Amino acid sequence: MSEKQALEDTKPNEDQSVWKADSDNHVKLEGGDAAKPSDVSSEGNGSEGLQATRLYHRRWVIVFLFSLYSLSNSYQWIQYSIISNIFTKFYSVDDFTIDWMSMIYMLTYIPFIFPVTWLLDKKGLRVIALVATALNCAGTWIKVASVRPNLFYVTFLGQFCCSFAQVFILGMPSRIASVWFGSEEVSTACSIGVFGNQLGIAIGFLVPPILVPNVDDMDELAHHIRIMFYITAGVATLLFILVVFVFQERPKIPPTQAQATARSIPPEQYSYIASIRNLLRNKPFMLLVVTYGLNVGCFYAVGTLLNRMIIVHYPGEEVNAGRIGLTIVIAGMVGSLICGVWLDRTKTYKQTTLAVYLLSLVGMIVYAATLSLGHLWVVFITAGVLGFFMTGYLPLGFEFAVELTYPESEGTSSGLLNCSAQVFGIIFTICQGKIIDNYGTLAGNIFLCVFLLIGTIMTALIKSDLRRQNANLQAKAAAERHKSGQDYGATSLISEQQTSSQA
Repeated sequence: MSEKQALEDTKPNEDQSVWKADSDNHVKLEGGDAAKPSDVSSEGNGSEGLQATRLYHRRWVIVFLFSLYSLSNSYQWIQYSIISNIFTKFYSVDDFTIDWMSMIYMLTYIPFIFPVTWLLDKKGLRVIALVATALNCAGTWIKVASVRPNLFYVTFLGQFCCSFAQVFILGMPSRIASVWFGSEEVSTACSIGVFGNQLGIAIGFLVPPILVPNVDDMDELAHHIRIMFYITAGVATLLFILVVFVFQERPKIPPTQAQATARSIPPEQYSYIASIRNLLRNKPFMLLVVTYGLNVGCFYAVGTLLNRMIIVHYPGEEVNAGRIGLTIVIAGMVGSLICGVWLDRTKTYKQTTLAVYLLSLVGMIVYAATLSLGHLWVVFITAGVLGFFMTGYLPLGFEFAVELTYPESEGTSSGLLNCSAQVFGIIFTICQGKIIDNYGTLAGNIFLCVFLLIGTIMTALIKSDLRRQNANLQAKAAAERHKSGQDYGATSLISEQQTSSQA
């Protein structure tokens, strides 16, 4: 659908003001942002000019489509690790090798994030979406060709392609939210983007143990693995086709004054290197980069090693290990949406981030203390509490980063956050895995608790400088001043006419 068609199909609320956008067209606004004029001239009355803003219904299609292909990609992150004992048997490799099927997602992100965020700034959302879905689709079909015990290197190549696609996906939720959504719904939109990623992980925990049972016959096992890979490839192919025909770069009219200001910066005045330098000099943001990495790195380690931790205490419970992982992520998705809506209503970024971080630490302590009690139902409950806060933290970090770094690119700030998460994820996964092998699961989980405590203390030290929120408030104040000036001018004119007629 073209931008012109999108404009024609949009049905704005009737109670919003209508502003003249050009000589032949009037721009109506959907509810969610204050009405702002497009071509209000400052020459006639000395008031400040403001651009029109508009919300399109298509924005929901864009964010949900992104969520779906993010789901397809994140599902494959945990696809091997949640049934690691089955894949070690099929491909005749050790546990640490299968752990790398998840850690390759983290490792690939680190060297490629900077060129990908540069490409996002230069080419925009649509190009990034096309590359991401094409790579993800290619990786799934390579895996289809790898279902033989001597072809582990082929399945690893397919996983590498999918991990490369992830680099084009993880940093996009906050960018899509800023480009398409109004100031009162950006956090909710970002949460929906993160929701898709987390739902994919949830399905990755649930589906592989069901589709691939732990059987001894290698031919039967290959058959089950092949079915799983074919389903994944079919879904990825369909999503690639949808992105080609549906995904749109950006709305014709920006949704907020902050986004209008960002668009008005000439391309020749933007420097990617200068943007990176500004972010690295931003002390509150750099503190957030470290704390985000600590929290999400712990989540990556728990997800990657979950099967090993559960099997140690509950042998033969591969399916329940997947269900526990599903519980973690489903609870986290609920937490993400609640946190997103809460931020849009309250704008209490630091307070909410700190509270959720502290509760993530509490959840990790309770999970570590109860894992070995011998009651699976207890593990389900404590894992759900852990997931609610630890996964619910993800959109908070994205949105807090955008607030601290405006008007720098959302893709660049999100990329640095995710890069930190991948680095800590690799370190924590390797270290916790070794600690579990040598000292048991309790010691491994205490290891993570220590770093969550450090992250909580560092989060409390972040200075809350909400730059994007301030920019939108200033724009609204300017609009109010302009409106008051118009009202005063009209009142004066009427008064003069009445005086003249009386004379």
